[in-house]
Amino acid sequence: MVSVYAEKAGNVWFGVAFGGERVYATAFGSSEKWVLQSLRESVPSNLPLQRVEKTKFAELVIAVLKDVYDGKHISKNPLFVTEHLSKYAKRVIETVCMIPSGYVASYGGVAHAAGGSPRAVGGIMASNPFAPLCPCHRVVGSDFQLCGYGGGLDVKLAFLKRERRGYSSKKVIDAGGGKLELFPVEFVLAKLERGKR
Repeated sequence: MVSVYAEKAGNVWFGVAFGGERVYATAFGSSEKWVLQSLRESVPSNLPLQRVEKTKFAELVIAVLKDVYDGKHISKNPLFVTEHLSKYAKRVIETVCMIPSGYVASYGGVAHAAGGSPRAVGGIMASNPFAPLCPCHRVVGSDFQLCGYGGGLDVKLAFLKRERRGYSSKKVIDAGGGKLELFPVEFVLAKLERGKR
């Protein structure tokens, strides 16, 4: 049995599907109905769901979701249930989870670190069950264009604006068994601003 909890904060609903102290899925959106449907679609169909009252663990996960949504840096994610995902999906999710607030990586960069192709990374991100804890909003086109976000590109842009830290240089980290090149969010925002002129 997978427990489901949803809570509204401001104008945003946050939800978590969990078992014990492990997360099957997270979601956020403008309506409770949408969040609950997203959680249902992200949990393996053979597992029954039950709505529960707030627990300490649900409260913790919702607090982390709010922090990520608000653009705050988090040091550690809750433990994700990934046994039902392919090895490749796990590798991509682990790699994307390493992109810190204030930075972005390209689909190609994630593919270089985790294996596969940019298109394959995009497919995994499109079905990311852990958004925004696994920050798929921090994955952009190789030319710093926004592309491919289930919540809409305006939501992706709003995330990145809240995560702006004033960084000015790129860096490389060890991720997914390879090297992952990271770029400041400011590169994306500057590209968008130039496009408006």
